[in-house]
Amino acid sequence: MAGNTGMEQLIPIVNKLQDAFTQLGVHMQLDLPQIAVVGGQSAGKSSVLENFVGKDFLPRGSGIVTRRPLILQLINSPTEFAEFLHCKGKKFVDFEEVRKEIEAETDRVTGGNKGISNIPINLRVYSPNVLNLTLIDLPGLTKVPIGDQPADIEAQIKAMIFQFIKRENCLILAVTPANTDLANSDALKLAKEVDPQGVRTIGVITKLDLMDDGTDARDILENKLLPLRRGYIGVVNRSQKDIEGRKDIKNALAAERKFFLSHPSYRHLADRLGTPYLQRVLNQQLTNHIRDTLPALRDRLQKQQLALEKDVEQYKHFRPDDPAIKTKAMLQMIQQLQSDFERTIEGSGSAQINTNELSGGAKINRLFHERFPFEIVKMEFDEKELRKEIAFAIRNIHGIRVGLFTPDMAFEAIVKKQINRLKEPSLKCVDLVVQELSNVVRICTDRMSRYPRLREETERIITTYVRQREQMCKEQLILLVDCELAYMNTNHEDFIGFANAAASYHNASAQQSSENSVKSGRHTLGNQVIRKGYMCIHNLGIMKGGSRDYWFVLTSESISWFKDEEEREKKYMLPLDGLKLRDLEQSFMSRRHLFALFNPEGRNVYKDYKQLELSCETQDDVDSWKASFLRAGVYPEKSTEQANGEEDGYEGGTEGQSSMDPQLERQVETIRNLVDSYMKIVTKTTRDLVPKTIMHLIINNAKDFINGELLAHLYASGDQSSMMEESPEEAQKREEMLRMYHACKEALRIIGDVSMATVSTPVPPPVKNDWLASADNPSLGLSPPSPGGPRRGVTQPPPISSSRAPPPVPGGGRPAPAIPNRPGPGGPPPTRANPGLPPPMIPSRGGGLQQRITQAATQAATQAAVNELMDAFKIK
Repeated sequence: MAGNTGMEQLIPIVNKLQDAFTQLGVHMQLDLPQIAVVGGQSAGKSSVLENFVGKDFLPRGSGIVTRRPLILQLINSPTEFAEFLHCKGKKFVDFEEVRKEIEAETDRVTGGNKGISNIPINLRVYSPNVLNLTLIDLPGLTKVPIGDQPADIEAQIKAMIFQFIKRENCLILAVTPANTDLANSDALKLAKEVDPQGVRTIGVITKLDLMDDGTDARDILENKLLPLRRGYIGVVNRSQKDIEGRKDIKNALAAERKFFLSHPSYRHLADRLGTPYLQRVLNQQLTNHIRDTLPALRDRLQKQQLALEKDVEQYKHFRPDDPAIKTKAMLQMIQQLQSDFERTIEGSGSAQINTNELSGGAKINRLFHERFPFEIVKMEFDEKELRKEIAFAIRNIHGIRVGLFTPDMAFEAIVKKQINRLKEPSLKCVDLVVQELSNVVRICTDRMSRYPRLREETERIITTYVRQREQMCKEQLILLVDCELAYMNTNHEDFIGFANAAASYHNASAQQSSENSVKSGRHTLGNQVIRKGYMCIHNLGIMKGGSRDYWFVLTSESISWFKDEEEREKKYMLPLDGLKLRDLEQSFMSRRHLFALFNPEGRNVYKDYKQLELSCETQDDVDSWKASFLRAGVYPEKSTEQANGEEDGYEGGTEGQSSMDPQLERQVETIRNLVDSYMKIVTKTTRDLVPKTIMHLIINNAKDFINGELLAHLYASGDQSSMMEESPEEAQKREEMLRMYHACKEALRIIGDVSMATVSTPVPPPVKNDWLASADNPSLGLSPPSPGGPRRGVTQPPPISSSRAPPPVPGGGRPAPAIPNRPGPGGPPPTRANPGLPPPMIPSRGGGLQQRITQAATQAATQAAVNELMDAFKIK
């Protein structure tokens, strides 16, 4: 396949780009334009495409030959063959068989009686002499149906053509035969509808050798008659006789060149006519498209290169077999691990800051100051059950005697039982901290993923050490609880003592003494803001807006919610007195975590609702809000309070006992106040010492171990060379990254060479093409005359004026040319009345009103002179 030298020059450029992008593993998005031919029936569309490709493969004949769209995909390939989409796997080497297959496939769908179909035939031509392009051969426009063609044949073909030419990357070749009137060209009309600016349309005039003697298309080819923005290109295709005589394309191109050089009307335009020039114009459009695409490709490559720079820096001088490099890499990774672990725990800042959730030291801080205090408060004990235990303890201590004084042994027995329950939340806090430390170690060793054995060994050594320290820490915490159990320090400055405990009985009721003391402490603080943030209210009805997020402000006395964080539109303010917290099950349709505020006495909390259902996106947010509510004096619900009927049943028993023995009731209340006061001291001490113990025995020791002993343990664990072996995935990643880096640099160099080796041509300026609007008006008849005089072979209409005298010279313009007359004295004969001017003509380029007036005056003067000479000959 040969005959398009311009395309052959573009092929190496595109191939270089394609090779560079293939090495990068990136699809080259050049997206070269499609080229579609549009024209009337038997206008020579298929011949134009064949000449562009340089190979005979399309059906020929008279009448409508192309009856289905042919989508021809040219694909650059080392070998030359063709294949059809409907014949997958079958390769056509002989292009004569390609033509026969196109005819057979057309008849299979449309029948053999001139029927048409919009189902395209997809043909792929592989050749080393083509670019990756798409050419579209469309059926010719026809108006009268023949054979099996439908009655709306014209509308169907137009819709089929519009389907392809309306795409922005489609170049339109509007093909018109020279032996028909250009003003009636349907191809130009269709092109104008989809390309009103004329940027994508190129006019092609065929069959210049078949025009009548004495006529030519010079004005059309000079873009004077019905001008187009990109002008017209004339071509001479092979006739049916030439095709039947096996005249190849090379000889046809030589004959075409000889025709243009020998024709007197086209000789001066020969360099801008013919199939080679059409090829150059289309190839230049491809070049322009490639150059327009290069800046975006260059930006994309430069961004990719910058992204690769940092990663490639460590690989540039890497040699896998050098032990010194392995030792250096191991030391660097351990130092980086030490630095990352320190920063993650201490919060001194790191390059890899987690912006999605709390982690490291921040997560441990929440465990210490929010989760652990909440777990202590949430410890299960039933107030009435506790009082019952105190009563039994007092009675058993007195034995058979009637006790006159409150026994302190009952106080110790009850307090020890309560202190012993502090072990569970303390040990749970240790487990949560160790779990977070394991996550920190895993994140910090992520940089060692290049050496999987080193990472595995490092995690194993650190995790083993942390587990050892965990066991020691738990033993120490249990020891702290045992120390509290060993001695009851009733002389503590914060302990109320027996006298104060007995006096407080007269100031508070038994069931509210514990919470009232906390609430009174809360009120003395004032209405301080404890927390702000978004939560979702769930139990609002759909008619009232349904579930939605509000901005909540929690203070020590109330909780308020607003429309947004600007806090301008307050929705409601709920006092916290008497409220408690309750966990709710997660909804089936939602992943949010739920909890509720409620009143234990069954009163409405918010409007008609018994509880206010709230939710957060994560469990950590819920725990944080619960800890904040705890600071505001809103305690979690005890599970024993949820049992139906239990509270009422026991209450009657207590009343019965207290009514029978008022002295015992006073003693129970005294012991209860003492237990509450002492447990506050123990709880305060535990909340302070547990985080300190965990910090000292686990976290600080783990930091010291990583900084001081980890490297020694690694050296003692085995062979360092095997430990520093790269994983196959990492070696492949390194090679891939280096390859992409070099390919990226090569692609940028090629783009620079392409920019230097190719030249872009500007888009031609717009022309006055409003003549296309008049194509729908049949009253205008033939096309307007060109501004250089009457066109050859076209009948010039007579002037409207019957005067033989020239019109007056317009003011400010140049005078009209002299009027030839008979020899001898005397001027021209008197002029006739009512001189008229012919209608104004449409110029091809500029000129304005002055030029039109001058042209009309010249034409009228010439006609008057001719009339005068004829009159003179009649006199003689």
